Amino acid sequence: MILVFGATGQVATELQRQAEVTALGRDRADLSDPQGCAAVIADLKPHVVINAAAYTGVDRAEEDEALALVVNAAAPGAMAGACAHLDIPFLHISTDYVFDGSGTQPWQETDPVAPQNAYGRTKLAGEQAIRASGARHIILRCSWVFSAQGANFVKTMLRLSETRDALNVVEDQIGGPTPAADIAATLLALAEHMQTGAAGGTYHYAGEPHASWAGFAREIFSRAGRDVTVTGIPSSDYPTPATRPLNSRLDCARLASDFGITPADWKAGLAAVLKDLGA
Repeated sequence: MILVFGATGQVATELQRQAEVTALGRDRADLSDPQGCAAVIADLKPHVVINAAAYTGVDRAEEDEALALVVNAAAPGAMAGACAHLDIPFLHISTDYVFDGSGTQPWQETDPVAPQNAYGRTKLAGEQAIRASGARHIILRCSWVFSAQGANFVKTMLRLSETRDALNVVEDQIGGPTPAADIAATLLALAEHMQTGAAGGTYHYAGEPHASWAGFAREIFSRAGRDVTVTGIPSSDYPTPATRPLNSRLDCARLASDFGITPADWKAGLAAVLKDLGA
C-alpha cells in the first residue's frame, strides 16, 4: 500500500489519478496534529508513505509561521519517525524557497540554504526533521507547480483573461514551471526505487526550459488562444508580504544521473492542463 498524506492538493490529486493509493484528507490526517499523523502510519503499516500535503500559503505564512512550522516541519518529522520505526520509505515534497534566490545558476542539492521568507524557513525545517528521523527518505524539491486542480498560476491567468486584455506580470523571477502530473509520476517511480533498496536523499525536480512568470503567462495565453498583452515588470513593482526568490532555477542532473528521471517538459504539461480545463 502507498499511503499519501493529502487528498485534494495538486500533486495528491495526480497521484490518485495515476496509481492505486490510499489518500488521506484533513478529516483523517490533520497535519496540525503531527502525532496523529504518525499514529495513522503505525496503524495502517503501508509499504511506502508520500507526503503531498503542506501549508502552502506563502504570504499568509508571514503572519502564521507557528502553524506553518507545525504543518511543514513537525508533521513531516513525525511521519518520518513513524516510517523509520517500521523501516519503510518516506517521500516528501519540498521547495526551491529553501535557497536565497541569488545569482543566475540553477541550484544544486548541495548548495547552501538560506530561505528568505517564513514558508521557506518552515519547509527547510521539515527537511531537517526528516533527515534527523533516521528514515529512508527522498526529499524532492520542486518549483512553480501547476495543474487543472487547486489554486495556481495557470488558473489565475486564465481567470484574469476573462475580463482583461492586458496584464503586468513579474519578469525578473526565473524558474521552472512544473506540472503536478509529472511530480506525481516521479514520486511513484522513486517509491518503486526506494522499495527495492535505493539509498534516497535530496533531489531536485522541475520543468524546463526555464522561464519568467511573464514568459510563462505569454505561453499560457498563446496556447489557450487568449488575446492578452503581457507587460513584464520588476518584482519591486509588485510587492508581496513574503519575499519571492529571483532565481528559482533547479539543477535536476542528480535525479537524472541516479534514476534516469529527466526534467519535466512544462510546455507539454501545460497543453495537457489546458485540455483538462477545456481552455
